[in-house]
Amino acid sequence: MAGRGSRIRPHSVTVPKPLIPVAGEPIVHRLVKDIVKVLKQPIEEIAFVLGDEAWFGDDVIASLEELAKGLGAKPSVYRQDQPLGTGHAIMSAEPSLSGPAVIAYADALIRAEFELDGEADSVIWTKKVPNPEAYGVVNLNDKGEITELVEKPQTFVSDEAVIGIYYFKDVAVLKEKLQEVLAENIMNGGEYQINDGIKKMMADGRIFKTGTVDEWMDCGNKNIAIETNAKMLGFLYGDGEKLVADSVVLDNASIIPPCFIGENVTLRNVTLGPHVSVGAGTVIEDSTIKNSLIQKDTHIKNAQLEEAMIGNHVKYNGKFSKISIGDYTVIE
Repeated sequence: MAGRGSRIRPHSVTVPKPLIPVAGEPIVHRLVKDIVKVLKQPIEEIAFVLGDEAWFGDDVIASLEELAKGLGAKPSVYRQDQPLGTGHAIMSAEPSLSGPAVIAYADALIRAEFELDGEADSVIWTKKVPNPEAYGVVNLNDKGEITELVEKPQTFVSDEAVIGIYYFKDVAVLKEKLQEVLAENIMNGGEYQINDGIKKMMADGRIFKTGTVDEWMDCGNKNIAIETNAKMLGFLYGDGEKLVADSVVLDNASIIPPCFIGENVTLRNVTLGPHVSVGAGTVIEDSTIKNSLIQKDTHIKNAQLEEAMIGNHVKYNGKFSKISIGDYTVIE
């Protein structure tokens, strides 16, 4: 999670993208918990690869350490000192690369239910997509084993796109191959990639299988984050999760589910929903809002909002609808 999240600015200017809340919880927190659910086994350690200290500071580390400890795991934090690709990022966590491990990119959410193949050396998680030419996909043999990774194929290879979550029976094998990639200076797009380590494993005859997820929800930009928020709210509501805090103050307000509403939110003369997330301490007055993401300690008045994303500590009083406002903005 060492990237700067430039595509979702201004929301990633003050908050690292993986910590932006979606459906009431930071992206990386929800992703880690969902992976743990799929694995169905105790987790010994969760290692986070962060960028520079100026961007990922002590507050971020404290949040991640609390997440890991809450799942009964030891937290470890590493820094990727230069943005040199996924392979380089993984090797930044070299002391933790032993035994069975999952490697995941912290910028998307999943819904999945499958059993890991115990005979496979590695499982690459995929999602069936209607436009595989826009993704990296896997090529399978008649045994269902992955024989090749193909980036944005112009002729059909398969419709199973690689989503950036990998399981390794012994991640030390990947470490060895990535060390070779670095030593041989094998780069693609000016970066060291995990795929080049995987290709070396395949060349040695290692068995790769797929684990297909039911949903893969990106959070790459404002519009996609709003869409993901709506999907996740639907899933959580269907699961029977409590989404509205008991401390919410309703004054002539109606809520159309599914919505997430955090602690100590005040809704006055408001119609909210469906598919709206509101962070703790926010006050909304004289407004109608649907299909939107609003973060903490924000004050909104006289708004008619749809497909809006509003940050923390914002003051907004206006007539626009499809807005994207970063933290500490005042529009009155």
